[in-house]
Amino acid sequence: MADKSKNPFKDLGKMIKDAPPNLKTKVMNDVATAKLIMELASLFTINVKEALSGMFKTRRKN
Repeated sequence: MADKSKNPFKDLGKMIKDAPPNLKTKVMNDVATAKLIMELASLFTINVKEALSGMFKTRRKN
């Protein structure tokens, strides 16, 4: 019951503690891995529509 009456907005002005260095390293590595995967996915999927339309496009001779 005591937790429900505590106002979380009063904690906003308090000093924020730094995370442990090993946790920072792990988080930054995970973010870098996710960014790499997203960039690779966009590299291979961004031109799929253009490649498929180019393969199946019929050209008419005038």
